[in-house]
Amino acid sequence: MKINEIKDLLKQENPDPALLEKLREDPRKGVAQLLASYDRRQEKLKKKKAEFLGRFAYEKAFWQSGQLVAGVDEVGRGPLAGPVVAAAVILPEDFDLIEVNDSKKVSPARRLALYPQILEKAVAVGIGLMDNQVIDQINIYEADRQAMKQAVEKLSVKPDALLVDAMNVPVDLPQTELIKGDAKSNSIAAASIVAKVYRDQLMDEYAKTYPQYGFERNAGYGTSEHLKALAEFGPTPIHRLTFAPVKESLEQHRKN
Repeated sequence: MKINEIKDLLKQENPDPALLEKLREDPRKGVAQLLASYDRRQEKLKKKKAEFLGRFAYEKAFWQSGQLVAGVDEVGRGPLAGPVVAAAVILPEDFDLIEVNDSKKVSPARRLALYPQILEKAVAVGIGLMDNQVIDQINIYEADRQAMKQAVEKLSVKPDALLVDAMNVPVDLPQTELIKGDAKSNSIAAASIVAKVYRDQLMDEYAKTYPQYGFERNAGYGTSEHLKALAEFGPTPIHRLTFAPVKESLEQHRKN
C-alpha cells in the first residue's frame, strides 16, 4: 500500500485489525510514524471513553433500580441582559455521545453540533426560561430555581429523581445536588449544553434588534464592548435593571 492509502485507512473509525498487524511489519519509516500517530489517537480516545462512562456513575445508581433520572442545569446567571435559561434532560442508558461534557469545556461549534443530537437521543428534554423582568422582581437566584422548575415540568416523561448542578429545584422529587455537576454527570452536562445553545440562539436574535451591544458575541455578559454600549445608549428592554452596571447606566441616562 502507498503511504497516502495507509494514511486514509488509519483515519477510518475501525480499520481491519489484521491489516493493522500487517502494517506493523512494514519497514518503512513513514508507515511507522503513521502507526505511532494512530496509536496515540486511539489511546486518547480510549481515555475519553473511560471518562465519559465514569460520568454515568450517578445515573447508574438509579438505572439499576429501573428509575429515570433527569439532569438539570442553568445558564445565564451572570449576564447583564437577557433571560436565565434552564434545561432538564433524561438520557437513555445507551447514550453514546462521548463529546458531551461540561458546556464550558466544549467549543461553541461542538456545542452547536451536539445540540440536535442530544435532542434526538434523549428520552425527554425540557427547557425553562425566566426573563429579565422576572429576574428583577424575584432576584437571580430565585429566577434560576423557577427556570429549573419550569424545565423539569416541561419534560414529556416524568423522572423519578433529579441530578442538579449545585442547586435545589422547587419540585417534589428526590434530588442529588452536585457541586460542578456538569463535570460529574453526563445528564447534567447534556442539560448544560442544551441550555447554553438555546440561550445563545436567543441572544443572537436579540442582537438583530439591538445591534449596538454585541449580544451575538457576548451573550449579554458585561464585556468592555457591552459596557461601552450601555454607557452610550443606555439599557434596552431586555437589560436587568437590578444589576449594578445597568442600574448605574440607567441613572446616568436619566440625569442626562
